[in-house]
Amino acid sequence: MALFKSGNPTLTEKMFDRAQQASADNAGVMSIRGTINKFGFLMLMVVAGAAYTWNLYMQEKPQTAMTLMIVGAIGGLITGLIISFKPNWAGYLAPAYGILQGLFIGAISVVINSMFAEKYPGIVMQAVGLTFGVAIAMFLLYNFRVIQATQKFKAVVMTATLGIALFYLITWIVSLFGVNMPFMSITNGGMLGIGISLFVVAIAALNLILDFDMIERGAEAGAPKFMEWYGAFGLLVTIVWLYVEILKLLSRLASRD
Repeated sequence: MALFKSGNPTLTEKMFDRAQQASADNAGVMSIRGTINKFGFLMLMVVAGAAYTWNLYMQEKPQTAMTLMIVGAIGGLITGLIISFKPNWAGYLAPAYGILQGLFIGAISVVINSMFAEKYPGIVMQAVGLTFGVAIAMFLLYNFRVIQATQKFKAVVMTATLGIALFYLITWIVSLFGVNMPFMSITNGGMLGIGISLFVVAIAALNLILDFDMIERGAEAGAPKFMEWYGAFGLLVTIVWLYVEILKLLSRLASRD
């Protein structure tokens, strides 16, 4: 490279390449196995947080559980935004994000589980099973290149994801002004609400392809070691989103007469 051309024999391109390689060897580089291991650790954090708020609710401390749910939702959002802008902090903040998300989904899960305990027993376990079933299916489709993360595919999925985010934001804002949208309620079993849920679940599932592609490309490119935490964090964000949407879909199906 022209940047490294110099008359000084100690400043040759090969010397800079060796220094870069030595730095990479000392600090380590991103690997798929390392990312998977860190994702497993983050999942343990989620399970721990979820079990805590679930047990609080079952011990007749619903107010405490709901407070922690709010803390988990807001804290998780803030932590997630920080990680998104500071990927090198992921190793420190991703475990905290996992715990906060666990507090959030544990609370909403136990509430929905109690709501449908008689009509649809085991709804939470079915949501968990479907979430991991979909995740495994998407991994196999990606691994065998049935679905490829082309630029067009990425653009479509990212546009749809942004559209969903804006839709949720708008519905939340209008709800603050007293505008009621019955089809958005998890207890509304109308076809419109179910259709929206199915669409969102599909987009959330397709986002897993983007996560797998990002992790694989990062490992192939020899990204810094801290990107394993960032990759695991990104995968966790999608898994949590997918789980919540599947739980909402099952709730709407259970609400049908």
